[in-house]
Amino acid sequence: MPRIQTDILVVGGGPAGLHTGTLLARAGHHVDLVEEHREIGAPVHCIGVLAGDAFDQFDLPVGSLINELRTVHFVAPSGAIVKYSTPTTEAVVIDRRRFDRQLADEAPAAGVRLRTARVTAVNERDRSMDVLAGDLRFDTRAVVLACGTNDGLQQRLGLGMLRLLLRSAQAELPADTQQDVEVHFGSAAAPGGFAWAVPVHRADRPYVRVGVMCDGDASAHFRRMLHALRDRWGIHVEAGCAPRLKALPLAPLGRTYADRVLVVGDAAGLVKPTTGGGIYYSLMSARLAVEALVPALAADDLSATRLAIYQSAWRRHLGSEIRWQLILRRVAQRLSDRDIDRLFDLASTDGLMPLIRRTASFNRHRDFIVALLKHPPARRVLFRAAFA
Repeated sequence: MPRIQTDILVVGGGPAGLHTGTLLARAGHHVDLVEEHREIGAPVHCIGVLAGDAFDQFDLPVGSLINELRTVHFVAPSGAIVKYSTPTTEAVVIDRRRFDRQLADEAPAAGVRLRTARVTAVNERDRSMDVLAGDLRFDTRAVVLACGTNDGLQQRLGLGMLRLLLRSAQAELPADTQQDVEVHFGSAAAPGGFAWAVPVHRADRPYVRVGVMCDGDASAHFRRMLHALRDRWGIHVEAGCAPRLKALPLAPLGRTYADRVLVVGDAAGLVKPTTGGGIYYSLMSARLAVEALVPALAADDLSATRLAIYQSAWRRHLGSEIRWQLILRRVAQRLSDRDIDRLFDLASTDGLMPLIRRTASFNRHRDFIVALLKHPPARRVLFRAAFA
């Protein structure tokens, strides 16, 4: 079997892998990328909601934009509703398949060689990595893992296991009406997480993305949520329609680097612990990985000691957010339906909404979480649940 010589092998063709590969190729390096699925962008497992300013921040193509989001209805276990609107557009709905495809079009234009194969072995040699992917064998100076949650390469390379996993289920379905975003909480809707309905304004007709992120059987909770929303949204359920299922990591790997290896995006557990959203953190970790790799390649020093700067960088940019979000996530998973209803009551009667308007941000949740824990009535509810 002939060996393919390359500077960097990127494993995974999602946003993290594609953005990493493109940036490295633009920096003048030989980059190969292998994706196990035959079509990049499929299957789609993502809610497909992204902060609008991410397109400028990461110089992303805008052809995947579908519609803006400004209003969300939060629904308590009791059925009580809290409505929240932003004065400007903070979030947009994207066509996730098109988003990935546009990133995949940019990659070969920059010089990335895209291939379809599943990586089955990664072994360190004296001055390179030997990687087997299908019937291809790569001799690469370094490997970037952007393979999501299901591959297990992280554990095989001694980087540990992804932890604090929740299950998700989602489908995009035709609808007769367009509503505002809905987010449902409680044990009936999504124990330990939340369920959602997101409007999608496609050219042919309205659609809605219905999904859940929860402990336990995500498929069963998806069916319950679909039943609850069906009449009000006018949802058309096709025969045999099944949601796409995914495991969501909500905490980072303890170590995201090794000799000649970096891990980015979902594969590193770099997602928002509060919502499971991963696109922004994927793109940010890709940029930080490239900033670590380019000088390491130039110095021909790809040791773990040299590449540890990557983990220091993402901790500097994202660590505080992740720590505070994990605090709220762990407390929230212990809240009873009655506790959640009490927090909704506070949002209606005791000053939580001004706090949300003052501190909430789509990509940055730390300030809101800190303010929430300083709010005496909310703190009592959360601490009682945490230490019950």
